[in-house]
Amino acid sequence: MKIYCKNTESFFDADPGVTFQELFNQVDIKLKGNPLCVSLNGKLTRMDARVYENSDVEFMDGSSDFGIRVYSFGLVFVLSKAVSELYPGGKVRVANAVSRGLYCPIMIDRELDNDVVSKINERMGSIIGRNIPFIHHAAHTTEVIEMMKNAGRDDVVDLLETTGKIYTEYYTLDGMPDCYFGILPPSTGCLKVFGLEPLAQGVLLRIPNKEDLYNLQPIVSQKKMFGVFNEHHKWMKILEFSMVGELNKAIIAGKSNMLINVGEALQSNKIVRIADSIMERRSQGKGLKLVMVSGPSSSGKTTFSKRLQVQLLAQGLKLKVLSIDDYFLNRDQTPLDENGEHDFESLYAIDLPFFNSQLKDLLAGKTIQPPTFNFLKGGVREFTAAEMSLDKDDGILLIEGIHALNPNLMPDIPDDTKYLIYVSALTSMCIDEHNYIPTTDNRLLRRITRDYKYRSYSARDTIKRWTSVRAGEEKWIFPYQENADAMFNSAMLFEIAVIKDMVDPILAEVPENCPEYTKARQLRDFLKLFHTIPSQNLPPTSLVREFIGGSSFDY
Repeated sequence: MKIYCKNTESFFDADPGVTFQELFNQVDIKLKGNPLCVSLNGKLTRMDARVYENSDVEFMDGSSDFGIRVYSFGLVFVLSKAVSELYPGGKVRVANAVSRGLYCPIMIDRELDNDVVSKINERMGSIIGRNIPFIHHAAHTTEVIEMMKNAGRDDVVDLLETTGKIYTEYYTLDGMPDCYFGILPPSTGCLKVFGLEPLAQGVLLRIPNKEDLYNLQPIVSQKKMFGVFNEHHKWMKILEFSMVGELNKAIIAGKSNMLINVGEALQSNKIVRIADSIMERRSQGKGLKLVMVSGPSSSGKTTFSKRLQVQLLAQGLKLKVLSIDDYFLNRDQTPLDENGEHDFESLYAIDLPFFNSQLKDLLAGKTIQPPTFNFLKGGVREFTAAEMSLDKDDGILLIEGIHALNPNLMPDIPDDTKYLIYVSALTSMCIDEHNYIPTTDNRLLRRITRDYKYRSYSARDTIKRWTSVRAGEEKWIFPYQENADAMFNSAMLFEIAVIKDMVDPILAEVPENCPEYTKARQLRDFLKLFHTIPSQNLPPTSLVREFIGGSSFDY
């Protein structure tokens, strides 16, 4: 058969039934690290799987987004195996990504001190050193459910009982079974670079740096973000909806409206608390004049800003709003990135001198005519908006944009005049105890839905642009998120169940013969885990409506 290898951009012959590991060994392919998985005609596949027909293949290591996720799955399994060997009956949960690692609470029958973490680390090293294979299996779902019950994994049982699948795939590691909704590496020997650090009631599982696979990602302090995650995990534990299986069972039981009402109430209460904090700062007489709202792409910062504006108006503040996006340079002046493409995420895509000049005029009591940036006319600045001024005593200016927390945006404005808010979709729902949902996937699903509906972009267009967007966030947004006075989690525990039926047909339009197909297929497989909640059940003020439509706010 003929195999086209994207890594070498060449064809070669192979015998039907050969494994991908054998294929890799036959061809001179240069990767930065061990091959962890392979894309077979756009579908992520195990290295020990066999190929029987002419195919396109691409081998992936930890330097790719797909490969590093596979690496992470493998480390989680090794961590779980080490804990079960050292502390029978002990459990590991993957709660969320934070500080460039995975926060994993560990439940054992003794205090989780440094000695315990050291022993777990040592046992993980031993398991990795033995180069034990991750063995793939497929069995009737009823058999896997019984197996997971015997292993004490009710979280997996709840999910499998609601997926509707006849057969289920699972893995074993030295006889220990577990389910992973993705690909695992060939063996533990591929996972030599890892780290464990004590964190709260568990550990921070550290993973390799994608740019340098032989060194760990540097730890970044994210105490405030960690606190927001913990707050939401506590609420979800109280509500008994922390896993997708529990969510599905609630939907089947007709509790969708209750889920929506509670989720919306939690967000409303948080907005009220932030508004109260702003009012308290105002009462201290420190000259607070600016409320700055920042967040990454599709974080929901626009709707959050509108709802906060309503709350502050209800508390008696005279509020005006500026969007940093309206101060973009004309498209022909936009800086270029290293690939020669327009770098819209750069701080210097903003006309900083003009923005600061108008801001200072407003704070000085002068009247300005703010610009409006016309994206539909190829990216040009227009002056069609009404004139604006700020009340000298009671006026507050709310400024929204991805750079709002960057100290270089307005370096001459005193810090005590600003109240900084960071908004992001910090997904706290997990698939099960060992499979968390990356916040980036949540935001990407939002963006695909919104871009298709309002900007006439295909899913392929949005996915293609996503790598550049993420790089811009790492450079221009994430380094400043801990500067925030308040953090707001815009993720709703029910939102993927609402978006599912809208975004799946959009993803289905991505053709197989393009690089974006692999991500589209992965997202479609992920969506299959969820039951659907009808979108008409959402209130018109819901933050999710920024992406799906039907909002009572104007955008």
